[in-house]
Amino acid sequence: MPSEEEILDKVRGTLVDALGVDDDEVTPSATLIGDLEAESIDFLDIVFRLEKSFDIKIPRGELFPENLASADSGFVAGGKVTAEGLEELRRKMPYADLDSFAKDPVVSRISDLYTVGMIARFIAARLK
Repeated sequence: MPSEEEILDKVRGTLVDALGVDDDEVTPSATLIGDLEAESIDFLDIVFRLEKSFDIKIPRGELFPENLASADSGFVAGGKVTAEGLEELRRKMPYADLDSFAKDPVVSRISDLYTVGMIARFIAARLK
């Protein structure tokens, strides 16, 4: 199995290719949407490229869970993710850093969970 650093390097290369960003922008804490300016269509390309790069299959919605914060999900109240919603995020995204998000679980901040480091941790878990 590749080391954490090797996984991070491959993830970095994948994101540079998929998003057309500079290598130095792709740090573990960089957010896909806020920092690297990824759009929703880019997420499909990123998953495809990761599958190819790491020779794995990533089922739809596994890396980037869908509709967790929609109004009808039952996990949002008053513009914030509920305690039940946080538990669902922890269950579906165990590789994301939810501790800082949980301090102020505003729905608009969910995209900040999608970081380069989160992707690397997801890949590392899949390769085990």
